[in-house]
Amino acid sequence: MKRPPLIADRALLLPPRLLGDVDYYRLAARFKYVAVDGDIRYNKRQKEIHRCVIADTHGILRLTVPVAKVVNPLSARWSDVAVSPHNEWWTAMWTSIESAYGRTPFFEFYADLFAPFFTTQYLGGCRSIISLDDALHSTICNILNLSAPMSVDEVTGSGLPVVDYRRDPLPQLPPAKPYYQVRAERLGFISGLSIIDLIFNIGPEAQIYLADGSIILP
Repeated sequence: MKRPPLIADRALLLPPRLLGDVDYYRLAARFKYVAVDGDIRYNKRQKEIHRCVIADTHGILRLTVPVAKVVNPLSARWSDVAVSPHNEWWTAMWTSIESAYGRTPFFEFYADLFAPFFTTQYLGGCRSIISLDDALHSTICNILNLSAPMSVDEVTGSGLPVVDYRRDPLPQLPPAKPYYQVRAERLGFISGLSIIDLIFNIGPEAQIYLADGSIILP
């Protein structure tokens, strides 16, 4: 599939995500200018900022990064929210990812790019959840050959009209075709999973999969 021309006459602003789902990256893949705003106002209902969804041997599995208690929730920004070191959760989370995807065709090719973020060396200092989200997002953009993340100031100062989904729900995209999943024969195809499900299952073809020109925006 030939990748459609990137949308270059508008810029995209997105909310942060922890290992965002496939549709999040289907949307990001359509734009030349994209920024993720980690400084949006804190809202505890925005679970996707510190939670992602993968599929293991039993089906859907939700992985959560615990965050520190927010002292002033009415005035806090997500960029103020620290990652909690409780029980060194990152070890269990990476074990869950290895268990879920260790037998996928491309896990061995990409695991070393993600594993360093789930270590005491990286997370033992209670880094901000946005710092973790941004680092993982940059890694994913590199793997998928997506436009390099820009700052919010770069996007808003570009003079381009802005498609702003920082506070509104992301658009409902046309359904994408099922892709290969290692357990689909037993579990059926599971949609709505983290982008790492796509990367570990189909590898370089993930770039082709995201080349979806059917996305229509207002």
